[in-house]
Amino acid sequence: MTTTAEPRQRTGIGTDGIRHVHTLGPQGTNLEAAAHEWLRRRGTGGTVELHASLEDALEAVPHDGEHALAACAVYPALHTLTFGNLHRLHMVDSFIMPTHNMVLASMGADAPRTVSTHPAPVGLVPPEAEPRLVLSNSQAAIDCAADLSDGCITTIVAAERHGMRVLRDFGPVPMVFTIHQVLAAAGRPDGAGAAL
Repeated sequence: MTTTAEPRQRTGIGTDGIRHVHTLGPQGTNLEAAAHEWLRRRGTGGTVELHASLEDALEAVPHDGEHALAACAVYPALHTLTFGNLHRLHMVDSFIMPTHNMVLASMGADAPRTVSTHPAPVGLVPPEAEPRLVLSNSQAAIDCAADLSDGCITTIVAAERHGMRVLRDFGPVPMVFTIHQVLAAAGRPDGAGAAL
């Protein structure tokens, strides 16, 4: 039996049109660095916008194909974000880049009893300390600086920004970062052909 291939329909899915990358803030997150690095590697001018969570970012961005989310392979709810939004979120690229040095830091405590941390690096919290979960590594540093915890797992960038003392430097972590293009339903910028 012979079949003929149908002409390939243009979907709008791909990296060429992406000009705006949305990701996890506040300033100083590994995801912010990854978003800038992705634009740099592509030689593409564009903007990086920071949000409290990737879920918040997805709700805030236009579905026009020019916007994407930068995520990482260890983001705790990446599977839920991806499979819960197949109608508008398309993984179009991935790359490996080392994170900023990950550190245990404090405003002065030698042995923090409570440690603010994003869920992803919670395994770096000393076993004798109680983790306090927050939305990002940068937020962990902000909360520690505000005396909401004795210490934090954060990036060296965020620790230095807040004048913290580094208690342990875990070094950079090779990380897979992913780029997810945000499109209207059915992968078409105009939403035509959406399957309901």
